[in-house]
Amino acid sequence: MAQLNLKKIEKVYPNGFKAVHGIDLEIRDGEFMVFVGPSGCAKSTVLRMIAGLESISGGELFIGNTVVNNLAPKQRGIAMVFQNYALYPHMKVYDNLAFGLKLSGMKKAEIDVRVRDAARLLEMDQLLDRYPKQLSGGQAQRVAVGRAIVKRPEVFLFDEPLSNLDAKLRASMRVRLTELHRTLREKGHPSTVVYVTHDQVEAMTMGERICVLKDGTIQQVDTPTALYERPANVFVAGFIGSPEMNLQEAQVDADGAHLVVGGCRLEVPANRIDRLKTQVGHTVKFGIRPEHITAGGHSEVAVQRVEGTLRFMEHMGSEVFVHFTLGDKPFTCRVPSDQLGDLAPKQRGDKHHFGLQMHACHAFDMDSGNNLFL
Repeated sequence: MAQLNLKKIEKVYPNGFKAVHGIDLEIRDGEFMVFVGPSGCAKSTVLRMIAGLESISGGELFIGNTVVNNLAPKQRGIAMVFQNYALYPHMKVYDNLAFGLKLSGMKKAEIDVRVRDAARLLEMDQLLDRYPKQLSGGQAQRVAVGRAIVKRPEVFLFDEPLSNLDAKLRASMRVRLTELHRTLREKGHPSTVVYVTHDQVEAMTMGERICVLKDGTIQQVDTPTALYERPANVFVAGFIGSPEMNLQEAQVDADGAHLVVGGCRLEVPANRIDRLKTQVGHTVKFGIRPEHITAGGHSEVAVQRVEGTLRFMEHMGSEVFVHFTLGDKPFTCRVPSDQLGDLAPKQRGDKHHFGLQMHACHAFDMDSGNNLFL
């Protein structure tokens, strides 16, 4: 059983700096959990505490039913893949994969079975006789993953393993690692995966659930879809999504049924008006995703039309990111390239009518940052 439980986990360094603030988190048996957040949010610190490479200042860490706070890394049933592949340069790939098993005293025949099974799983049979210097970055990364697989651990820990790869290779390795997790599960050897990244695209495409961290605290833990559609607070809303959610200050009108943003009076959906009653006359943070702003034309979803001033357009191939202002407030909308319509020939400074799908908007408390519509 490889369920992980973090109960009130803290990390305080000798200089008094508190990096992790009482984290409570349950990672299910066989789950692919991703830790994501900006640099310095303590995601790698938490991972290293799970691995036993960093001491725990407070709280309890369970792997299965065992408290492992004081257990050595090799006693925890985990395998870790680092950003730096750390392959032995004087050993061939086969020996790199086999080295840890040899140290454990495993029989040669069993080592050979495990190494070749891992090589087949990662499609690197042809690499076993090569030295690390003869490998590409992606091949070296596969060897590092293979070295973890041969141990057949209950828990895999990945610390930004793809950050040294180029964009194309990162995309292909994302698919490989996700498929690897599912393949192991289908073969009856499910492993719990904890994966650390600062890249929210990796988080959204790989994680079954995502834990969003900021300043050593958990902001939200949920599925990728739930995080995107129902962010718990303004930090999660701004961090998850590319382009990021449009977030601007807005005044709650006296009737509580309208938000005033950039001089535009926006009607709040009827089923959300009650949530703003306590905010009448106050400022909130208004949020709306770029894809929930249309550039005009036909739409099956009711929209509120507003007049904006065009800033510039980013052509991304199948879609265009259109940047404009409402009053003095900058906004971005995401438009399919074939739906630009009469916006296509317009230039910077031109006026254009945009449509806001208000049923998909959010409002966040200015003090707590919490989503008022949840």
